[in-house]
Amino acid sequence: MADKISQLISQELNIPLHQVAGTVGLLNDDNSIPFISRYRKEVTGGLDEIAVQSVETRLNYYNELEKRKATIIKSIEAQEKLTEELSVRILNCWDANTLEDIYLPYKPKRRTRAEVAREKGLEPLAKIIMAQRSDDIS
Repeated sequence: MADKISQLISQELNIPLHQVAGTVGLLNDDNSIPFISRYRKEVTGGLDEIAVQSVETRLNYYNELEKRKATIIKSIEAQEKLTEELSVRILNCWDANTLEDIYLPYKPKRRTRAEVAREKGLEPLAKIIMAQRSDDIS
């Protein structure tokens, strides 16, 4: 998966893949941006701090996207609606908005207070109260 992320970052930022891969490796080892750009130029191919920061930003975006994909797949599996095709679509998606669009039909709906009351059997009582006329109150 790291290779795919490095390829995507390389394409987006127009930086050669070997430079991005080296930078991603250093960032994953928790090296700071100034350290990478000053003392690891042989690994990054001479990328400056701004380029390393751009790589880090995109890397964080894709790492968060991977976490979101895992969460979405678990949620759909819990609903027992996950198909092989849907799983492939989710795993091959690299845009957050598109991923959320794929998930939208499977996203659990929020329960309103009215739905909770209906589940507790209070709907008949509510209908009786609503059917009463306001001038009947003594």
